Order: sequence, then structure tokens, then C-alpha cells
Amino acid sequence: MSTATSTKPFIQGPGLKKQGIVFLQSLFIFIFASLEIWIRSGAGIVSGLIIALVTYGGVNYGRAGTRYVAAVTPPLAYAATTLFMTILSDGLRITRVGVDFVASLASVAPFLLVSALYAWFMFLNEKAKSRPSKRVSAN
Repeated sequence: MSTATSTKPFIQGPGLKKQGIVFLQSLFIFIFASLEIWIRSGAGIVSGLIIALVTYGGVNYGRAGTRYVAAVTPPLAYAATTLFMTILSDGLRITRVGVDFVASLASVAPFLLVSALYAWFMFLNEKAKSRPSKRVSAN
């Protein structure tokens, strides 16, 4: 008779620093979003799932105080990747780049929104818990 136990992955040390979170989130977003834009000629569910995954990973596997970086990096990294890949594929035609860039952002907007809400909630929750209580004793 065996019992199944659920254990969290053990990370040596306190977790990722801010630089590690930015690097890993940007790297994963760049690789997967670029491949999807190159293969499918547009962004879609793969890019959205990667954004959600790296946001979750940055929030949960970062050190204390790194949740702000984990919340801010994915939208910026995705926007930079999309702009780069759009310019690479369309050239410097401003109207075409603008339309494709906005369309790419719109296609992953639900994923960006949900991921940002989760990350900002976790950041603000951590910030609120670190503040001392304002409750004064009535004695």
C-alpha cells in the first residue's frame, strides 16, 4: 500500500533574482513567439500560453521582492519581439507594420490581460502583507 504525496519542486537557494526573471521571461517569449510568427505568419495561442506560463513562473519562482519585475516584463518582451518580427517580415512599410503589430497584440490580449491581472494581484498582495498593521490597541 503506497500513499501518493504532492510535493513542490525544490529550488536550491532563495530563487531567481530580478535579472534572471527578466532574462528567462524574455528568452522564452522571444523564442516561442518568433517561431509562431515565422511559421504561422501571426501570433496566436502558443504565444499566449507562453506569456501565461512565464508570468506564473516569474511570480512563483522569484525571490521576495521580484514580483514587480515578473509582472512588467512579459508584455514588454512580447511587444518588442512582435515589433522586431513584424519589421523583419514586412520591411519598413509603416502602415503595414502598424496594422500587423496591433493585430498581433490583439490576438494575445486575453492572455496578456489575465497574466497581468494575476501578476499585479500577487505583487500588490505581497506589498500589502509586508506593511505593518495600522490597527492600534484601544488600551
